[in-house]
Amino acid sequence: MFNNLSDKLDKAFHILKGHGKITEVNVAETLKEVRRALLDADVNFKIAKDFTNRIKDKAIGADVLTTLNPSQLLVKIVKDELTELMGGETAGVNLSGTPTVILMSGLQGSGKTTFAGKLANYLKNKKSKQPLLVACDVYRPAAIQQLHVVGDQIGVEVYSEPDNKNPVEIAKNAIKHAKATGKNTVIIDTAGRLAIDEVMMNEIANIHKAVQPHETLFVVDSMTGQDAVNTAKAFNDILNFEGVVLTKLDGDTRGGAALTIKSVVNKPIKFIGTGEKMEAIDVFHPNRMAERILGMGDVVSLVERAQEQYDEDEARRISKKIAKNQFGFDDFLKQIKQIKKMGNMKDLVGMIPGAGKMMKDVDIDDDAFKGIEAIIYSMTPTERSEPSIINVTRKKRIAKGSGTSVQEINQLMKQFTQMSKMMKMMQGPGGKSRVMQMMGGMK
Repeated sequence: MFNNLSDKLDKAFHILKGHGKITEVNVAETLKEVRRALLDADVNFKIAKDFTNRIKDKAIGADVLTTLNPSQLLVKIVKDELTELMGGETAGVNLSGTPTVILMSGLQGSGKTTFAGKLANYLKNKKSKQPLLVACDVYRPAAIQQLHVVGDQIGVEVYSEPDNKNPVEIAKNAIKHAKATGKNTVIIDTAGRLAIDEVMMNEIANIHKAVQPHETLFVVDSMTGQDAVNTAKAFNDILNFEGVVLTKLDGDTRGGAALTIKSVVNKPIKFIGTGEKMEAIDVFHPNRMAERILGMGDVVSLVERAQEQYDEDEARRISKKIAKNQFGFDDFLKQIKQIKKMGNMKDLVGMIPGAGKMMKDVDIDDDAFKGIEAIIYSMTPTERSEPSIINVTRKKRIAKGSGTSVQEINQLMKQFTQMSKMMKMMQGPGGKSRVMQMMGGMK
C-alpha cells in the first residue's frame, strides 16, 4: 500500500539531512520532490501545489526543536498536512434507525458486492448487529448469486427476488422483511456499470429516494487513481452520499484517490478494503494512514487487530500448559490461526515502524505459514502433544507426508523450542528482563 509514494517522499526528506536549519532554499528543493511524488501518485496538480504551499508556509522560519533535525520537523509538518488532506478526523458509520438502511453505490468492478459482505460481517461481529444483505442488481444474475455465496460464507441472510426486475420494489420489500424478521441493519447492493450513464444514475437515485437510507456509501476501486475521484464527484452530485469506501488498497495502488477524494467531494473516507477475505475491512483513520505513508508504521491498528483475536480463556489455558511444559504443536497451530485472522501478512508488516521499508523488496505471501501447517498436520496426535518424541525416523516420515525436508523439520523444531523457552521465561515477575538477557539484549 502506497509503497512507491512512501519511497519517493523518503528520498525527498533526505535532501534536508545534515542541515541545521530549515531555509527557503533547502525546503523549496525538498517540496519540489514532494510535489513530484504526489503527482506520480496521481494526485491532481492543483491539490498537490496547494498542499506543498501550505507545508512551505509552516516550515519557513520554523525553529528546529532540540530533539528534531530539519528533515524530522518537515516530516511532522507533512504528516499533519496529509492527515488533514485525507479528512483529519476518523468518521464513523451512522447506525441510527430501526432498521438502519445502508445503500451501497459505485461502478461495476469496484468491489461493491464483496464489500457489502465485508460490511455485514463487520457489523455482525464487531457491532453486534443483525444485518440483512439485499440484492438489487437486477441486470446480472451472477451478482445476485455472488451475494448469496458471500452471505452463506459469513452467516448473514440475503434477500433477493430473482424474477422481479424493479430494484425499488425489491429494496422496499427487503426493509419490510427486515422489520418482520428482527434484522436491525439493511445493506442494499445496487447495480453498477462499467462507466457512468443516465440509466444507472436515475435508478440509484430512485432507490435512494424510496428507502431514504441512513447512510449512503460510495465504493471506489483505489487502483483507478484520479478517475476514482472524478467518479466520486459524479455520484455525489446525484446522491449526496455520506462517505467513501476505498477497496483494493492491498493492490498496486498509487494512492491518489485516498489522498484527494476528501478535498474534491468533501466527504470522508469511512472504510478501506485491504484484501480478499471477509475480515479484510478497516475503519479509515487519516492520521494512521499518514503515518503509514511516511514509513512510521501503524502500531495502534496492529494492537487493535491483536486484541480482536485475543481470547482470555485460551490465554489462561496456554499459560498453564507452558508452566507445566505441556505446550505442543496443536497449541502452536492455534496461535498461527489467530495471527492469520489479523489480516494479510504484508499489511501487518507495514504496520510495524520501519519494517515496511526493510521488507519492501521481499515477497510476503499470505501462505507464509502453509509449510509449517503442512508439517504439523503430518504429525500424529501424540507427536503434536509430545514434540520431544520426534526422532530421526519420525522426521523422515513427517517430511515425506508434508512434502518438505528433514532440514525444514529440524528448523521448525528448533524455532518451536526457542519460542517455548521464551514463553516460559515470560511467565511471572521479571519475565521480560530474563528474555532480553537470553537474547543478549539490554535490561
